[in-house]
Amino acid sequence: MVEELAQADEAVAACLDASAWSLAEQDLVAALDATHRLAQRLAGLQLALVREIDGRGIARANGASSTTVWLRERLRLTIPAARRLVDLADALDDGRNDGVRRSLADGAISMEQARVITDTVTTVHTAAGTEAADKAVGVLVEWAGQFDPTLLRKLGTRILDHVAPDVADAATKAGLDAEARRADRDRHLTLSEQTDGRLRLAGTLDAETAGLLRAAIDPLSGPTGPDDTRTPGQRRHDALADICRLALRTGDLPEHGGAPAQIVVTTGYDPLTRQLGTGTLDTGLALTPETVRRLACDAAILPAVLGGNGQPLDVGRQRRLITGPLRRALVLRDRGCAFPGCDRPPRWCDAHHIHHWADGGSTSLTNAVLLCGYHHRHVHKGDWTARLGRDGQPTFVPPAWLDPNQIPRRNHYHRRN
Repeated sequence: MVEELAQADEAVAACLDASAWSLAEQDLVAALDATHRLAQRLAGLQLALVREIDGRGIARANGASSTTVWLRERLRLTIPAARRLVDLADALDDGRNDGVRRSLADGAISMEQARVITDTVTTVHTAAGTEAADKAVGVLVEWAGQFDPTLLRKLGTRILDHVAPDVADAATKAGLDAEARRADRDRHLTLSEQTDGRLRLAGTLDAETAGLLRAAIDPLSGPTGPDDTRTPGQRRHDALADICRLALRTGDLPEHGGAPAQIVVTTGYDPLTRQLGTGTLDTGLALTPETVRRLACDAAILPAVLGGNGQPLDVGRQRRLITGPLRRALVLRDRGCAFPGCDRPPRWCDAHHIHHWADGGSTSLTNAVLLCGYHHRHVHKGDWTARLGRDGQPTFVPPAWLDPNQIPRRNHYHRRN
C-alpha cells in the first residue's frame, strides 16, 4: 500500500507541475471532477487507516491520551477536526454503513455527506430496525448525488417517510433526541493562539449554553452612548471580558492547578517601575507595557528570582507539595504540560517529582516538572523517563520498545524564552 500511495503521490505532483491555463473548458471541468473524486477516495482510505490505528492502540503506545490527540500532533489538525475523523472512521466500521463506506471509496459521496448519512442511519436503526436502516443507506446515498450535506441532513429528518412510514411519526421524536445528542457530542470551544499574541475563539455551543451566553452577554454588549464607535463584534468582545472579570471577582471559582482562579503576569520589576516592561501571561501570551501597568494597579506583586539564562531559581521549599512560590516558578519555566505533544495549560497540570519524593527526591525546581493528569499517570507507569536538559528545560526519553534509539523528546507547544 505504501508503494502504491508513493506512486499516486508522484502522479499528483506531475499534475501540479502541469499548466491548468492550457486546458480546454471541458477538460478543465473534467479535471476538477476527477480531483474531487480522488480526494474523497483518499478520504475513505484515510478513515480506514485511522480506524486501524485506533483499534491497535497506537496513540496510547506513543504516549498520547487518545487517538484524537495523537492525530492532532501527527497531522497538525485541530482537535475538533481530529475528533471528527475518529468518529467517522468508527461509524464506517459498523456493518450497517458498508454502503456508505463503498460510496466514499468510489468517490461518489463526500466525507461530510458520509457523516450526515451515518448519523441519520443510526437514528433510523434505533427507531425502525436493521431493514429500515439498510433501505435508508440506499436512499441517502442516492440523494447525496443531488444535495449538499446541509440539505441532505434536512431531508434525512423525514427519511422514515420513505423507508418506514408506519413508524415515521413516532421516530420524529427519536430524531429530535438524536439531534440533541449530536449537539451534546459536537459541543466544543477552541482557543487558538495567533502569531501576534492574540487569541482566536471558535466553537459550537449547544442550545442551553447558547442561551446562557446570550443572557449574560447581551446586556453588556449594547452601545454605551452616542459616542460609542465600537462595532457590534467589538462590543461583544468587551462584554465577554467584563463577564470574565465579574466571575473572577466573586472568588467563587474553584481552584485550578492548586491556585485560585487568577491572571498571572510575569514581568521585570525594574522595567515595570520605569513603565517600560512588557509582560507574559502564564498561557504564554504577551502583554503591552500599558496593559501590564493597568493590571498592576489591582494586583499582588510576587517576586521570583531568575538566573542568568532566564531560568527560575530553586525557591527552597523543602516539603512534599509543590505549591506557592515554587509552583509559580514551575509555571514560569514549563508554561504547561511538558510532555511531548501535549498542549494542556498550567492550570490543568500537576507538579510531578522527577525523582519521587517518597524515594528521597527533593521538592525543588530542579526535581519538578508540570504534567497534565493523563501524562502524570502515564509517566508514573515508568515507561518514559523525565529529566531536565542542560538548559534546564524538561526532556523525556521514550521507552526502548517505542524508540530503540531512545532519542530525547521535548514539548514544542509552549513558548519559552
